[in-house]
Amino acid sequence: MTQQKILIIEDDPGIGQSLLDGLKQHGFNAELCKTGTSGVEYAQKYSPHLILLDIRLPDGSGFDFCRQIRQMGLHQPIVVLTAQHEETDKVLGLEMGADDYVTKPFSLRELVSRIRAQLRRAYGDYASTESSVLLVADLALDQVTGQLRRGDESINLTPIEFRLLNHLARHRGQALSRAQIVEAVWGYAPDLESEKTVNVHIRRLREKIELKPEEPAIILTVPGIGYRLVG
Repeated sequence: MTQQKILIIEDDPGIGQSLLDGLKQHGFNAELCKTGTSGVEYAQKYSPHLILLDIRLPDGSGFDFCRQIRQMGLHQPIVVLTAQHEETDKVLGLEMGADDYVTKPFSLRELVSRIRAQLRRAYGDYASTESSVLLVADLALDQVTGQLRRGDESINLTPIEFRLLNHLARHRGQALSRAQIVEAVWGYAPDLESEKTVNVHIRRLREKIELKPEEPAIILTVPGIGYRLVG
C-alpha cells in the first residue's frame, strides 16, 4: 500500500523536524518546506495527500498561501498550525479554505488523530467504485468523483465542503446539531470551538450553492439545534 504523503510547511526548524520525524514514525511519507512559496510549489508539483500549514511564515501569511493553494485547484485537506488562540485567526484560516486547525502547543498524538480523520474522510469513506449521485435541489453530487454540478456548471468544493454537503444530503429533512455534524464529518469528539467551525463551513458552502446566500433555500438553519437540508 502506498504511503500517504504529508507536506509540512513550517519555518521553525525544531518544530519542523519534530513533525517530520514523528509523522514518519507513524507511517507517513512526510516532506518539509520552510517557506510558503516553496510549499505551494511542492504542493502543485507533487500533490501530497494532506498539507500541514503554519500561519506565521518568513515570506508571508499562511492564510494567503492557503488561498493560493485553493485557487490553483488543489483540493487535498489543509490543517492549519497556529500559535494564536484568537478565534479570528481560526475562522480566517477556515475562510481561506483550510479544513481544520490545531493550536500550538499540541501533542503529536492529537495531530496524528486529526490527520487520520481528514485522510479517512477525504480518501477512504467515498473510495467506492459504485457510482452514486445524490440530487440536492437542482444540484447533482457525485460521491465517487467528488464533483458537484448545477446543470453544465461545475461547482468547486473543498474536501470538507464536499463531506459536509454529502452528510447533510444523506440526512435530508433531518435537523442535525453542530455536534452531530462534527462527529460525522470531522471524525472526532466535538467541543465548543469545533462546533463554531461548522458555522464557518456552512457559510462558505452556502456562498457556493445557494442562489441567494443571504436567503438560503437549500441549507436551512434550525434555531437552537443546527442545520437541515431541504427535503
